[in-house]
Parts: sequence; structure tokens; C-alpha cells
Amino acid sequence: MSTHLRRCALALAAAAALLTAGAAASPAAADTGGEYSGSLSNGTTWLASVPSDWNGTVLLYSHGYTPSFAGGNWASVAPDGGTKALLLGEGYALVGSSYRSAGWAVPTAVDDQLQSLDAMLAQTGLDPDHILAYGTSMGGLVTGRIAEQAGDVIDGAMPTCGLMEGGVDLSNYQLDGAHAIDVLLAPGQDLDIEGYATLGEAFAASGALQAAVQAGQQTPEGRARVALAAALYHLSDGVRAADAPTDPAVAQKSLYDQLLGTIGFVTPGRFDIEATAGGNATWNAGVDYKKLFAQSADRALVKELYRQAGLDLDADLAQLTATADVVADPGSVETLRASSGLTGDLQMPVLTLHTLDDVLAPVQVEQEYADDVRGAHRTDLLRQFRVDSVGHCNFTSAEIAAGIAALQSRVETGNWGLVGQSADRMNALAASLDDSGSAFVQTKPGEFLGDR
Repeated sequence: MSTHLRRCALALAAAAALLTAGAAASPAAADTGGEYSGSLSNGTTWLASVPSDWNGTVLLYSHGYTPSFAGGNWASVAPDGGTKALLLGEGYALVGSSYRSAGWAVPTAVDDQLQSLDAMLAQTGLDPDHILAYGTSMGGLVTGRIAEQAGDVIDGAMPTCGLMEGGVDLSNYQLDGAHAIDVLLAPGQDLDIEGYATLGEAFAASGALQAAVQAGQQTPEGRARVALAAALYHLSDGVRAADAPTDPAVAQKSLYDQLLGTIGFVTPGRFDIEATAGGNATWNAGVDYKKLFAQSADRALVKELYRQAGLDLDADLAQLTATADVVADPGSVETLRASSGLTGDLQMPVLTLHTLDDVLAPVQVEQEYADDVRGAHRTDLLRQFRVDSVGHCNFTSAEIAAGIAALQSRVETGNWGLVGQSADRMNALAASLDDSGSAFVQTKPGEFLGDR
């Protein structure tokens, strides 16, 4: 560690110790340790864990998407056991619910979470100094909605790997990638890429899309088109930014591998979203795919693969534009936007975390979210941090704990002085809290492609 970072770590550790000492001195921090659980009348279940040396803050955790077809719908108080242990060790009380149903639970999740929080406080008798909300993936979106709706209850929010583009734009960018597979890799097959009446139809479409990608991977022309589809899905090379491959063939193979897994998850997931929205809430009619692709982070790689294959990229993009004829079902867009959209009108401080390479919640959604917050004139309430890591929600316990400590400092002091906008200071703070490591980097996300 450099001298500068070592000094930061010592300073931030001291600041964190002062914050913890202040919280521990609260009259609310009684000896109330234990495990708690309960259920609401709507079927939601909840769990809570309270340390005996409670620091006066409650963390309300919103878990990620659980496919309705996978079975099971459980409450969780943290994204993983290591993070749970670390947060309890820092003195936080933890609570989270199952939501009232599995699947795309966003429409009810805010209410389910707040009711579960009320039930937990009633059962434990806790009187918190602060309540912070944080969540993972779909739960990050839920946390974003909490930040716009629950300022009278919650003091700060931390969406992690969140679907911060909302349900409509989420489904739109995935539709773009599926459209490329349908038109360029499965010509004449007319694959179903939206409007699934049954889960069986969605699984059949998923298998057909994957088969088209696998067949395409066998030729140079097909590999170039696989890369184009992956680029529209916001996929990247599957390694840390510091280790990005220079060989186009290596990068393309990673895109291919990620694309297969992504299709297998998001296509059946579309059925859950469409069922909630009352129909297909996505469209590509009128989309200019040449203009869209010009903003892709993968455009240089795709152009090189097309050059090597002797294909005309502009011609393929023109074909995608000419065949883009999907229109949304009446009313479904409004329904999905109302039940899962974000406006950026924050009622509390918000700190977001995102990995640079996330196949299900691309880091570019952070740009979309920042634009929304800027449009609502709430930029002073927002801080966004990125981690140079690969995988959906692949954070260390130290990174999560650092985000929460920085958010709590903002709530208590009224400013972001503890970390500012510095990745180095976040890394130092993480190191002062746990030895699981951190990889915060000073970078900005690229342009999100799914904003219609």
C-alpha cells in the first residue's frame, strides 16, 4: 500500500471509530441481540439479526430477483454470510423480507419491506437512530424506489448492482440483443423474442436463441455477429479492466460464453416481467441500430471482427433497423414504468456500487440513473462508485461495508467528506473495516443503450 493510501486508511479508520463510538453511546443501543422472524398478512416473511452491541443503526436489505419458476421465496438480511457477519460485527441490526411473491416483485417490494421493518421494530423494541436501506440487483432497484418514496422512514439508501434503468429500459436493451440474434444468426426462423403467453414459450425461445448463438460461433462471420449481439446486451470481455485482452479472438470467446448464460437467465425472466406488466412492455420499432451501436463500449472489437470476417457491419445494422417492428402492448409500458421506474427525485442521500463487468445489470445503467438524478436536481445527494470486478453483484464484504460506512457518515454529517468521490478513499475505508479486499476504481460508466 502506498504512503498516501496508508495515511488515508489511518484517517478513515479513525473517523469510522468515532462514528461507531457515537452510535454506541446512543440510549437506543441496548442489549437486544438475537435472531427474529415473522410474517405479514399478505404472505411476506421477514428475518432480522440484532447484535448485542447494537450501534443504533438498522440496515433494511432488499434481496435480488428470484425466478418464479425456480421455486422458493426466502427472506434474507444480507447478500451473503460473510457480509452478514461483518455488518453484525460492526454493530448493525439487519432486517429483510421475502416480498409477498417470487419473480418480478418490484411492484409490491417497497411496501413489503417497509411493513417488515415496522414488524421487526415492534417485535424487537428497537428505537433506531438511523435506518439505511440497501439492496442487490432487483433489490437495488427496490432500494432506488425506497429512496424516492420513504424519506419519512429511511435516512439513506445504497443500491448495489442495481437495475437502475427500471423495468422498461431493462427489457428494451435485452430486446435489442435478442433482435440481433433473431435477424442475423437465425435468418428465416422468426424466433419469439417477446410476448410469451406461457413460461414454456419463454423457455423454448431461450433454447432457440442459445442454439442460434452456438451455431454462429462455428464460423468467422457468425462469431462477428455473436459479438454484435453481445454488445447490444451490454456484455464485455469477462475480465477485470486491468487485464482486458488485446487478442480479438479471446475477447470474442468471452462474449460468446457470457451471452449463452445471459440468454438462459433473462429470456425466461422476461415472462415474469411481462406477466406483471400485463403484456409486452418493450419495443424496437423506429430504433436506429447504427446510431445505437455507435455508443457501444464494444464497438471497436465488433468492427475488427467484422473486418476480419469480411462482413459489412453497416449493412447488418441497416438490416436490424429495417426489421425492427416490435411494438408494445397497449398500457403495458405505463404499467411497468409506474410499478418499477425511477425518476431520480431523491428524498435522501444515495450511494451506489457497481462492478465494471456485470452481465445482468450492466454498469452503464449508472449513467442512466445519474442522468435521472441530475434532471431532478438532486445530484448533491448522489455518489456513485465502481469496482473493477467481474460478475453480477460480485462485491467483497469490505466493499459493501465501506459503502454503508460512507453512507452513514453522509447521513450523520450532512456531507460526503469521509470519502468525497475518491476511489482511493473508498479502498482505504474498506481496508480499515475488513481484510476481504476491495477494488474501487476512478472511472465513469459508458452510455446506456436501452434508453428509448
